[in-house]
Amino acid sequence: MHVLALHLGPVRQIESGQSGEWWDKPWATGFHKEPQSGPRWLGYEGFRSDEQADRKHHGGPEKAVCVYPSEHYDHWRKTLALPDLPHGAFGENLTLHGLLETGACIGDRYSLGEAEVQISQPRQPCWKLARRWQVKDLAVQVETTGFTGFYFRVLRHGHVRPGDALTLIDRPFPGWTVARCNRIMHHDKQDTDAARSLSECPLLSTSWKDSLHLRAEKKATASTRLRTEQPE
Repeated sequence: MHVLALHLGPVRQIESGQSGEWWDKPWATGFHKEPQSGPRWLGYEGFRSDEQADRKHHGGPEKAVCVYPSEHYDHWRKTLALPDLPHGAFGENLTLHGLLETGACIGDRYSLGEAEVQISQPRQPCWKLARRWQVKDLAVQVETTGFTGFYFRVLRHGHVRPGDALTLIDRPFPGWTVARCNRIMHHDKQDTDAARSLSECPLLSTSWKDSLHLRAEKKATASTRLRTEQPE
């Protein structure tokens, strides 16, 4: 497992080209990241000089580093008819080789260059991915395939560079693969027990814990209401 490519960049303001297309509107985005060749400082809220336009939903300590597996790019190049789709196209900081959603688990702790990182949650693709590549249902396609990537929180800061190895230090929750978490969040929405169980994983990000707990509580409340409203 190693870093195939590292991408950073500032927020850019994209202006409308007045084409009238659904994607052609002014927007601010940190999606347009540039490949880096040397070591870059990774702090507790992400890489120095990297920015996110929407800090409510992106970035911060629990989503400090966006990661995407390089193995998925062949699929997207064919599916989207974009043969030149470059690494970094999904807005990731790190394009990794050798670590897929099926083999990555919540709470996995890795050494990475001088730093130490930990998987906090799967990535949830948003509308900006669709607008960036002008494919209206791209976020849905990503959820359907499970090719989402994931986020790292940073446990120890330090320099990271392309080519650095990713070495597993600890795997406290081998049952909670990123792929399984994606299924629970996006596909098995009626499985209240699974949602509640995942929400209790202590190393899952707080946003996912809250979302899954709320889902389980709503289902439980609706079920209780239905039973009490049944005629005797």
